[in-house]
Order: sequence, then C-alpha cells, then structure tokens
Amino acid sequence: MNLIQAPRGFLFSAVAAGVRKDGRIDLGLIVSERPASAAGVFTTNRVAAAPVLLCRRHLAAGRGMARAIVANSGNANCATPNGGRVAERTARAAAQLLNIEPRHVLVASTGVIGLPMLEEQIPSALPRAVERLSPESFEEVARAIMTTDTRPKLAFRAMGRGPRAARVLGMAKGAGMIHPRMATMLAFVMTDAAAAPARLQRLTAAAAARTFNRISVDGDTSTNDTLCVLANGAAGPVAEARLAKALEEVMGELALAIAADGEGARKLVKIEVRGARNEAQAETLARAIANSPLVKTAIAGGDPNWGRILSAAGASGASFDPARASVILNGVTVCRRGVAADFDEEALGRSLAQAREVDVRLLLGAGRARVRFHTCDLTEEYIRINASYRT
Repeated sequence: MNLIQAPRGFLFSAVAAGVRKDGRIDLGLIVSERPASAAGVFTTNRVAAAPVLLCRRHLAAGRGMARAIVANSGNANCATPNGGRVAERTARAAAQLLNIEPRHVLVASTGVIGLPMLEEQIPSALPRAVERLSPESFEEVARAIMTTDTRPKLAFRAMGRGPRAARVLGMAKGAGMIHPRMATMLAFVMTDAAAAPARLQRLTAAAAARTFNRISVDGDTSTNDTLCVLANGAAGPVAEARLAKALEEVMGELALAIAADGEGARKLVKIEVRGARNEAQAETLARAIANSPLVKTAIAGGDPNWGRILSAAGASGASFDPARASVILNGVTVCRRGVAADFDEEALGRSLAQAREVDVRLLLGAGRARVRFHTCDLTEEYIRINASYRT
C-alpha cells in the first residue's frame, strides 16, 4: 500500500482483546478528533446482529454525526441473549474514554453467529486501544477485523494534488458469506472532506450500490454487513462530483479485493452484462451468473461450459430473448445468438485453467444498459474452510 495517508483528524489503533482464541489482534478503534458527519449502509438480512441495530439507532439519535467506530473480529455478537447489552456497553465504554456521547459511537462485529460474548471483554481492552491511537495505525485496524481473509484490504484516494488535497481512506474485511445487499463484510471509509450528513448518506448509498452490492463470493448475505463512512471536514469542502468519484473508487477497489480474496478462490471472475434494456435487468442477470455454483465450479475447473452461464441467466427471473444472447469467455465467443459458436474448446480450456482472472460477458442486444459484477471461482477449499469454521 504505497503513499497511503490517513485523512486529517483521524486516529487508529488495534489490540488483542481476547475475543479470538488464537491471541491475534481482534479489536480496532477509529476516532475522529472532531465531530464528523456519518453515513451507514447495513445488511438487509432480517436476522441483523446487535451492532447493526445499535448503529442504526445511533445514526438516527446522533442526526448523522459520529466520532468513533469500535470493531471486533472473532464473534458476530448476533443471535445471543446479551447481544444488545454487549454492543451498548461497548459504546458507553468508548464514549467515556473519549469524552464523547455514546450515540456518537458506532459498533461493528464479525465472526461466529450465536456465540455469547463476555460483556466486559471489549470494554476492558478499550483503554489500551485509546492509549495507542495514532494516525499511522490504519493497517493494524484492517488486520484486526480480518477473519478468513488472507490479507488486509485498504484503498486510498487523494482529491487533488499537494499537501492540502482532501483524502479518502477505506478498509474492509470479507472473504466468505459475501453477498452484500445494502457479507460477512465490514467496511469503514474516512475522509477529511466536508459533507453534510444527508449528502454523505446519499453519496454513500449510491457508491455502495455500484460497488459492494455488485460482488458475491457465495450468495449468502451476512447478518453483520456494515458500511460506515465518516467525513470530518478537516480539509474543507470538496465539489460533490469529486467526492462522489473518490468514494466510489475507494469502495470499488475494496469490493474487488473482497471478491479476489474469496474463501478458497483461485480466480477472480469479472462478469459484464451488455445490451440490457435497463440497469436493473442487467444487474439481475449478472448476479444470477455470479451466484451459480455450476458456473463457478466450471470456471474453477477451466471448463468453457457456456451452457451453464446461459442457463443461470435464464433462471434469473429477468426477461430477455435467448435467441439474441451471446456469451464471450476471456475474449472468445463461445455462444452466438443462443447457440454454440465455433471455437477451439481445448485451447480455451487450457487458457481458462491457467488464468488468474476470467472475463464473462453476456450480450443481450436489447438495449444500451450494462453492468459489471465480480465474483470468484468455487473450489474444494471453500468447502474445507466452511465445514470447519467453528472448529
């Protein structure tokens, strides 16, 4: 991660709170030294974790303002008798240490569902986290929220040049249970640009729709999906178009990193649906292809089985004319106007088997809309990881 700079007025720290059994750092703290506008996009799963419920309440009670984010890995704090108390106790403890109001603290968790947490476990570790706050410790926070991730995920953009340029820094975790519809996905984005809460919420939701909501690893929407964005205005106002672009670029880079780091994944799969009547139709088709186990396993095996792609599209519920549809795999047309095209199957199979990235294009010939979606292949390693996740 070269030339990453923390946005002005933000501090970070990470410590081992003992939530994880392996002793790794598992608690991250993000603090804005000044009041910050806050925006959030959360899981659409009806089984929402206690931190998600608390964040929704605090964003409403704080009228879109926040000062801190506390995030842990190792336990989802979901579907347990004391989940609400754990989240509230965490927020109150952080607020007391930082001398701010509890409603200005947001909380996020990731890990095993249904496992009770000790109510004092995180609060007792927070004093050490506050002592270690630093502008340079953002990568440690990105590591603290990892579960089955193989690497931390960070993205950075400067809005302009020179020392006065406003900055956007984002971090995320996610490798499995990924099917955000705002998996287990957490993402935190900080900027020193100024943005009113309502404006920030609008920009955040729009960027999430085009980035995090267009990736999938396994089609499962987590109970804990949380995207929080803080804007503290330390760098002053920025043109809305520039801020929107920077937010979308940072979220897009993080989303791509999540898809590429899918549990057991060996290949990043880029899906593009072109020629749709509208964007909604294109997204429905792309999502269906991305979530098809048959498509994903064929890609894992280097099998140019285009029939699985066409079948997944046909089962998506979106209306299109199969007789006008074409499929292209890594630049090779394998299906033209609904039937097999003439191509060297053995050569393409070898190419797909060796490729780290696979491009899938579905051409509909019905309009001008198009959508890009990202997923990964499905391998036996995904099964191994998730069959033993709790052990």
